[in-house]
Amino acid sequence: MSRTKIIDALKSAPGERITVKGWVRAFRSNRFIALNDGSCLNNLQVVVDFENFDEKILKDVTVGAAISVEGNLVESQGKGQAVEVIADTIEILGTANPDEVSKTILQPKRHSLELLREQAHLRFRTQTFSAVFRIRHAMAFAIHKYFNDNGFFYLHSPIITGSDAEGAGEMFRVTNFDLDNIPRTEEGHIDVKEDFFGKETNLTVSGQLEAELGATALGQVYTFGPTFRAENSNTSRHLAEFWMIEPEIAFADLDDDMDLGEDFLKYVIRYALENCMEDLQFLHDREVKLDSQKPQAERNELPLIDRMKFVLENDFERITYTRAIEILRNSKPYKKNKFKFPVEWGVDLASEHERFLVEKHFKKPVILYNYPADIKAFYMRNNEPDEEGRKTVAAMDVLFPGIGEIIGGSQREERFDVLKQKCADFNIPEDHVWWYLDTRRFGTVPHAGFGLGFERLIMFVTGMTNIRDVIPFPRTPKNAEF
Repeated sequence: MSRTKIIDALKSAPGERITVKGWVRAFRSNRFIALNDGSCLNNLQVVVDFENFDEKILKDVTVGAAISVEGNLVESQGKGQAVEVIADTIEILGTANPDEVSKTILQPKRHSLELLREQAHLRFRTQTFSAVFRIRHAMAFAIHKYFNDNGFFYLHSPIITGSDAEGAGEMFRVTNFDLDNIPRTEEGHIDVKEDFFGKETNLTVSGQLEAELGATALGQVYTFGPTFRAENSNTSRHLAEFWMIEPEIAFADLDDDMDLGEDFLKYVIRYALENCMEDLQFLHDREVKLDSQKPQAERNELPLIDRMKFVLENDFERITYTRAIEILRNSKPYKKNKFKFPVEWGVDLASEHERFLVEKHFKKPVILYNYPADIKAFYMRNNEPDEEGRKTVAAMDVLFPGIGEIIGGSQREERFDVLKQKCADFNIPEDHVWWYLDTRRFGTVPHAGFGLGFERLIMFVTGMTNIRDVIPFPRTPKNAEF
């Protein structure tokens, strides 16, 4: 008999004979097995008549063990489930020694997120993380569906690159040199011409520059892949390896970019609410319980599902960076010195400022645009100086409740002479980006795009507060386990 997934068994009407396979979550009173196969949050209850089974078999039905059960699906006699399986046969597929299980997070009790990270190879079996990673899958599918349905082409940008898209310099070097015998020039420098690619190469921090090449031929493309940053940071918001979604659209300006960002975010959040409600409700209830144990000042303004609906039910407020600075400097927190970070024109906003604008002032998602040129990347389009002569670029950030910035984007500088000068201003050698400059020489067009950190989106949708808990195997300074 073919296997029935537990998600399907729980939706089936009583009367069927089925085979289910999964891992034992609990075995109560030597009669009730809670079985889960990862297909959904809820367990399937398996009822065992002790007299019908060899004691040796039941002895191996322990927490963590994998079993196969064949039996009749019947209406449940107890509370908490509509159906249950009356077991006729039980086969042990994989044992789990109770003494060993007691030393792991498989032990059925509450464990700290820190301990769960230390046993990341097992944390998928917990309710919290099975919910998080089912939602992560659904969000990845929704992203591809959105772009496919809207006529975008999926472009695979390179993981190994010779350019630094952000100009940050915090990149992982790629080499096949024998580190005990690195070839050097007569001057004593590393001879990169002898390396595999004949030049210095790194793991990419962004697929944007390559996406622009695709957009200026295919019209609209998107990349969705791993990116890397060698930033020595151990905060709850940073990873060394993370995933980025980066659409690029030709014949588009900053307004088009903002329209795309808002429509895209509303689509994927709506998809989660329509397709992941069981897992979302579990995470919502978990967050409410945790919030109840915190001081009032540390609690979320809105619980998880309400935050998601908040995004869907409001048009995003669009204001300039300059206007945002004015609002912040006139705010009560600023006048009472409640902000930890400075608020002045020319300084990048901190998360506390972004959340104030979203959660307190406008009470809706916010898009800030036209940022000071000095705090943004070289590829962003220069605006005309403002009334006070201050230089800005056509950049935009989308700000969300509970998280702050979730999208960063811009209209790209399409004018060859201006972009060439900006490369010089940012100390970017032309021979490193000659191919990028070429797109401004052969049929240049206005174009725009944005970047969305996938893990940042998953943090918002799941309510998890540490980015290490929304990626299967986090890579952070001094940590590349599993």
